[in-house]
Amino acid sequence: MVSHRVVLVSEVFFGPGAESRLVDVLSRAREHDADVAVLPELALDPWVPCGRSPHDHDAEAPGGPREHLLRRAANAAKIAVVGGAIVRQPDGTRHNTALFVDAEGHVVSQYAKTHVPQEPGFWERDHYADGPLAAAPFAYAGVRWGLQICSDLMRPQGVATLAAHGAQVVLHPRATEPDTWEAWRCVMRAAAMTSGCWLLSVNRPRSEGGTPLGGPSCVVAPDGTIVLESFETLSIATVDTAAVEQATKDYPGYLPLRSELYAEAWRTAPTKPSGA
Repeated sequence: MVSHRVVLVSEVFFGPGAESRLVDVLSRAREHDADVAVLPELALDPWVPCGRSPHDHDAEAPGGPREHLLRRAANAAKIAVVGGAIVRQPDGTRHNTALFVDAEGHVVSQYAKTHVPQEPGFWERDHYADGPLAAAPFAYAGVRWGLQICSDLMRPQGVATLAAHGAQVVLHPRATEPDTWEAWRCVMRAAAMTSGCWLLSVNRPRSEGGTPLGGPSCVVAPDGTIVLESFETLSIATVDTAAVEQATKDYPGYLPLRSELYAEAWRTAPTKPSGA
């Protein structure tokens, strides 16, 4: 069995002193023996999708200043961190990108949000496009991890395919409204239970730019049990591979995946564009 203490950091870090504040928070988490920290969606920036006008300084090229800030902070606090940025590709396309950085400050994996909403307070398609690739699990410190970002979870095939490829823990930064929490709670429990993965989600903590953001951090065990639901800035939970192994033996985990059947069904299903 492999276990990790993961801290969910419900706070954002931008403006003067952002890096020192982030290092301080991560160092406090490390003092509580956490070895992985998860920040909310786009935590190194204001919530720019509250408005419809994108700006050049909202985004950066791969390896840009936000990535380097995250890498420096992880190395300074000696803790792995999930953060993110709007990353601008060479052709100008922008993606909402989550980065998993190890405790030495190296980028281990990254993932671009694939299901991008477009509605008041969440004018995200004005700022970045759907990511081009489904998430794939990656190995770190004896565990296979996966990344999803906010509304990706409302298309739970992302978590299902991560689990099918061996993910044991799925980390889920988000920016959601308090009034929608019961719906998110329901989806998180179902995603964890049907995939047999740990699911850990952390939210932006407060309203920004007229958008009513907020709601608890949450950790769901592979059997669908909520083991943590917290409004604290730092919420720490222990996840282990033993619970994942047990979930594969219990119902519904032992049911066949039938990947070939569903691959064919998805291949022939019509694509629905965002907002259609």
